[in-house]
Amino acid sequence: MIGFYDYTVVVTYISLVSSILGMFCAIDGKLNLAVFCLAFSGLCDMFDGKIARTKKNRTDDEKSFGIQIDSLCDIVCFGIFPIILGYKLGMCKAYSIAILAFYGLAGVIRLAYFNVMEAKRQSETSENRKYYQGLPITSMSVIMPLLFVASIFFPGFRYFVGVLHAAMLIVGFLFIFNFRFRKPTNQELVVLVGIVAVAVLFILLYKEGWWAHYSAMRKLKGAAV
Repeated sequence: MIGFYDYTVVVTYISLVSSILGMFCAIDGKLNLAVFCLAFSGLCDMFDGKIARTKKNRTDDEKSFGIQIDSLCDIVCFGIFPIILGYKLGMCKAYSIAILAFYGLAGVIRLAYFNVMEAKRQSETSENRKYYQGLPITSMSVIMPLLFVASIFFPGFRYFVGVLHAAMLIVGFLFIFNFRFRKPTNQELVVLVGIVAVAVLFILLYKEGWWAHYSAMRKLKGAAV
């Protein structure tokens, strides 16, 4: 079998499977479960690098494979998946699709650039990365769930979709904008994980909100056809 199979990539694969399941949930109109899968993929991504670094005897090929597989999974989990989710959440106009296409393109460019620069960095130093160039693509796994939870305070579906349009456009731009983004410390990571975990639980347990009515209306419309 081709590839490298060890514990260092297991969490990355779990993240990918979670996002694939989330895509099916989004297509089926189960938006709360889809957003849960996105957030769970993000939680997995927060730890895959730390787990990989616990293996001290990785070969250069294994390190290179880790970089490539992480980015390939990231473009599915945090590039394609949010595009599908954004479309199902109401970004279905012509200008909406243009924004989603830009978001996807920016994500691919960012990850390709990251792969090149990370391979170069690892050949020059063994130190852990302290800064990112541009906003990490995984940030959408935090931004979209928090927006989804906050949507219960928005006065209606259209307002939320407007905020979602702005978020996708701004985040996509920040993927390719050249600025230094400090990597969270372990303490900050714990706080971030806690916030996302609370949001995820809220998404799963809270059954009201516009998205529940929106999903029900779409199902009724489909049944009527």
